[in-house]
Amino acid sequence: MMGSLPVRRIRPNRMQHRKGTHPKAHPTSWEPVASWYDTLLSDADTYQSKVILPNLLRLLPPKGARIIDIACGSGFFSKNYADQGADVLGVDISPSLIRKAREHETKNLHFGVAPASRIPQAKDDTFDGAVIVLALQNIKEMPETLAEAARVLAKGGTLVTVLNHPCFRIPQASAWGYDAERDIQYRRVERYGSSFSTRIDMTPGAKRERSKVHTVSFHRPLQDYFKALAKAGFSVTGLEEWISHKRSEPGPRAKTEDAARKEFPLFLAIVARKEP
Repeated sequence: MMGSLPVRRIRPNRMQHRKGTHPKAHPTSWEPVASWYDTLLSDADTYQSKVILPNLLRLLPPKGARIIDIACGSGFFSKNYADQGADVLGVDISPSLIRKAREHETKNLHFGVAPASRIPQAKDDTFDGAVIVLALQNIKEMPETLAEAARVLAKGGTLVTVLNHPCFRIPQASAWGYDAERDIQYRRVERYGSSFSTRIDMTPGAKRERSKVHTVSFHRPLQDYFKALAKAGFSVTGLEEWISHKRSEPGPRAKTEDAARKEFPLFLAIVARKEP
């Protein structure tokens, strides 16, 4: 039960706060799209449901585990872990997303507002496992976030980080291409080795600039993640690349498109262990 975990729920009139631990409001580019993201995950055919979730549960089994879901969004993965027997704390910087998540709270599932790089709700050496799913690429404080994950994990605890594959899905610097002569679909990569941030237009249909909503994504080469993990006290124990589950509708390029989906993975999963 979550009641057995030394978790601090930062909520007025429900508990005493540690001095200086109440999280301040932090700006996040995901706050304006919280409702859209929550609606997206209600679709049963998403990558989150069909690709990421089953693999995540395999890499970090839920039964009897104490799990922290860092940058949990509206709590999709937190809820699934709790439903399968884990004691779960989910945290996210967005108050709107956490309001959505709290609709699903149970005795073994709780949520709190906190930046991924500073989680006052969690004590040191508390959790058996931590997940950061499709979030680290949107967090400027990547090294600090990994250090915070190490702080709250028990010795020997497991961290699973899932990213949009940084080798093939580089915001505004990669795209699909088609070679008609060879009848192949290929992936064009324009830059990889340098780190940079990109504004992502979440409202491409909006014609007026003032009506648009943008989020920020950070591209980093693989070595940046591995160096930050090592500095935080982790040893990488596994790496997996996950392809799309989708198939093209019948058509002249369907076979080529389906072949390309198998060759270029959408997601990269890094499994790391907190060293004693």
